[in-house]
Amino acid sequence: MLADAAAMESRLTDPTLKLRIVFGPTGMMGPGKAALLEGIARTGSIAAAGRAMGMSYKRAWMLTETMNAMFHAPVVSSTRGGPGGGGAVLTDTGQEVLAQYRALERATKVAGAEQIAALQALLAVQ
Repeated sequence: MLADAAAMESRLTDPTLKLRIVFGPTGMMGPGKAALLEGIARTGSIAAAGRAMGMSYKRAWMLTETMNAMFHAPVVSSTRGGPGGGGAVLTDTGQEVLAQYRALERATKVAGAEQIAALQALLAVQ
């Protein structure tokens, strides 16, 4: 019960804004893909980034391939595994996509702060 109360208190005092950009029927960029890109940059591995997020390698690979096809140039460059191991890095395009997404996320939070506070004031307190 205390954990539930703490979770509710956190929602009331620290709302989060999650940005999803829909570029068309198949092109979307949101917090999950941004986190995957950050994980790939941090770990140097699509598999490790996916594992850290609790997703299968297949799903992480599919999301990476979707992003690679969505932008004018690939966002991730990968090498196959083998005796020396494989790896993955963000390309210049991938770094720019991630930077622009995070900048838009920050700007949206700042621009919507007044409305977020107004909505927060209207929340039912349990």
